[in-house]
Amino acid sequence: MSGFVTIRQLFDAREESLALELLTPGVRLDGRIGDPDVSSPGLALAGYTARFPEGRTQVFGKTEMSYLATLAPAEVAERLGAVFAHDVPAIFVTRGQAVPGPFLEAATGAGVPVFRTRMVTGDFYRALKPYLEDVLAPVTTVHGSLADVYGIGLLFTGPSGIGKSECVLGLVQRGHRLVADDLVFVSRRGNDVLMGKGHERQGFHMEIRGIGIVDVASMFGTRATRQRKRVEVIVDLQAWDDAREYDRTGLDPEMVRILDVEIPRLTIPLNPGKNLIAISEVVAMNQLLAYSGVDVPSRFDDGLREAMNPRDSLVEDFE
Repeated sequence: MSGFVTIRQLFDAREESLALELLTPGVRLDGRIGDPDVSSPGLALAGYTARFPEGRTQVFGKTEMSYLATLAPAEVAERLGAVFAHDVPAIFVTRGQAVPGPFLEAATGAGVPVFRTRMVTGDFYRALKPYLEDVLAPVTTVHGSLADVYGIGLLFTGPSGIGKSECVLGLVQRGHRLVADDLVFVSRRGNDVLMGKGHERQGFHMEIRGIGIVDVASMFGTRATRQRKRVEVIVDLQAWDDAREYDRTGLDPEMVRILDVEIPRLTIPLNPGKNLIAISEVVAMNQLLAYSGVDVPSRFDDGLREAMNPRDSLVEDFE
């Protein structure tokens, strides 16, 4: 992503859903929003601007507009001038409130577009912020296939032709869901959540070598697809290598970082006859157990150690 969205892009994308009305037609809409947070001016309207958040869109609700109504027109222009001296990409006035002339004049003079919406302030916040978080989220692309297996997002990676798409197609036949094939767009939400989706033009098409392009949604129905899913485990498919040591216990899971978020990666060596579909389902179920606090490898290891050290249990029985 570019790290910002223009006011024009926001207006074009959300004019209807946010019920937006542009009140300053003479102001250019090429300003940029780079902060997904949304603020209200608060104390800045009273003259205290030392802690004003730069670069955030500002929402004027009933409290702000009723306060401005108590001021003389010259004071309104002065207070708003102090606000607009900062980096304010756009102003949104909620509840369909009337916006006085001095307000619009001050905004026009500062080059700040003003929009009005019929939505109440709380609903407007809840509608605007997710959109900004989505378009401003850090994004990277991963060559692989993403599937929803038992509610767990499995991102299949590996060299070209290893069988990622065929594996996901087999999972779809088993009742699981395709999210994206070949190219997965991964974005970070908050500090520790990765969300994956496919390209909008790709839809839910897959390339299966020897067959060509198949349309999963048309073949299996919309219940076999999902628009986006959290990426929770990477399943890295690799050709079997006799010289390589593979993890056989799971006691030391491998972690990788994507967009500064750590997630587990399992390397699955492939050889003839391996049931990759069943293995993928077990990976997902193991992750579900981990979420519920069950660490199967550690529990098994603890049981073995206890069995190998009976003296400890004898001491406990004696005591």
